Amino acid sequence: MEHVVDPLITLKRGGRWSEPAAFAAMIAFFAIAPAIVYPVFLMKVLCFALFACAFNLLIGYAGLLSFGHALYFGWAAYVCAYAAKSWHLSPELAILIGTALAAGLGLVAGALAIRRQGIYFAMITLALAQMMYFFAVEAPFTGGEDGIQAVPRGFLFGVLNLSQQATMYVFVFVVFLAGFLFIYRIIHSPFGEVLKAIRENEPRAISLGYKTDRYKLVAFVLSATLAGAAGATKTLVFQLASLTDVHWSMSGEVVLMTLVGGLGTVFGPVVGAFIIVAMENYLAEFGQWVTVIQGVVFVTCVLLFRRGIVGELANALKIPL
Repeated sequence: MEHVVDPLITLKRGGRWSEPAAFAAMIAFFAIAPAIVYPVFLMKVLCFALFACAFNLLIGYAGLLSFGHALYFGWAAYVCAYAAKSWHLSPELAILIGTALAAGLGLVAGALAIRRQGIYFAMITLALAQMMYFFAVEAPFTGGEDGIQAVPRGFLFGVLNLSQQATMYVFVFVVFLAGFLFIYRIIHSPFGEVLKAIRENEPRAISLGYKTDRYKLVAFVLSATLAGAAGATKTLVFQLASLTDVHWSMSGEVVLMTLVGGLGTVFGPVVGAFIIVAMENYLAEFGQWVTVIQGVVFVTCVLLFRRGIVGELANALKIPL
């Protein structure tokens, strides 16, 4: 008979120290890493880690698979870039406007998508994202294939010069931490417990009196909002918003990050984002073969690491991560 570990015993043994220890290790790594690794690479990792964490909130805890999260990431990037360059707004306002647009798009798309389940839900999100992608191709303010370039970073709150690499890195790190801790609070709240119940057995949650559509819509909007914050922040890092940000491959990339790191784990999306971004950065000399290598990594994880890297590690150590 297979040995079953009591979750209460597991929580007592590992739950009190595992997550704080992992969080401290993550903080220490990103605090020390700029002295060793190129800061722009780390900022890209942080932006995509927040994007993956936002996506994980939807699929890992609410059980909703979206194939169109590039919609919120990319359009927040476009609006942030346009607000900073054409309207000459401060970076914090530009990011807020981009994030607000992502929240609005998430509300509209979520209200339409949650009417269906499973593959139909996924296809609706993909269709909406593709529709907005073609709009981005034709819209004059997006710059078409050229995108919006030379986006000014400006001065944060009129004081901090984000053109300085160290200042920009600290700002991106703070944005990531704020988003990460917000997601952590959500998944460990009563709201998060209801989302997990919906993921495991929605009919039972309905029978208990929960209005599951409302919970799913809120989760969808929160995920879209945080994805938008990641996209808007990335725009200031690279001073560019392009069609790549709204392309369907970006939606696929965030799925890959989440699955490689560990679906439904707190730290899995961060690890997955680091691995995928590192592969794209350090294997760039292989050209299109990078996509093939990513495919091999994905297949390997599906076959050998069903829970993802962090998920398998947590399962082996019998601790929550």
